[in-house]
Amino acid sequence: MSSWTAIVTCLALLLYAVLIGRVGYARGKYNIEAPATTGHPAFERAIRIQANTGEQLIIFLPSLWLFSIYVSPLWASLLGLFWIVGRIVYAVSYSREPRRRQAGFVIGFLANAALLLCSTLAIAWQLVRGGM
Repeated sequence: MSSWTAIVTCLALLLYAVLIGRVGYARGKYNIEAPATTGHPAFERAIRIQANTGEQLIIFLPSLWLFSIYVSPLWASLLGLFWIVGRIVYAVSYSREPRRRQAGFVIGFLANAALLLCSTLAIAWQLVRGGM
């Protein structure tokens, strides 16, 4: 098990917690009562950033750990940090101008794709070789 992978997991979850907090802050600032999910554009951007990051976490976390176990804990951690940076870029750019969110999305997508694809190939390779 990799402590670095565990730290990256904690950082990713911390980022998600911050994004949840930003939604709560925007809900209060713009007086948007729960369960409403629409209202002020800044609130709607905050909730989309948080929701999209949650959707990405579903792919990211298992892929991160599978990559760490079957490929490399160090490279998993580095790709995980790359994903976190991508999500931060996504959040900042989406908050400012939603049409400029692509760079952050692409960074996160590439990290997720590398983690998932390489994990799948490494597991398949081990199965073909008779391992496990």
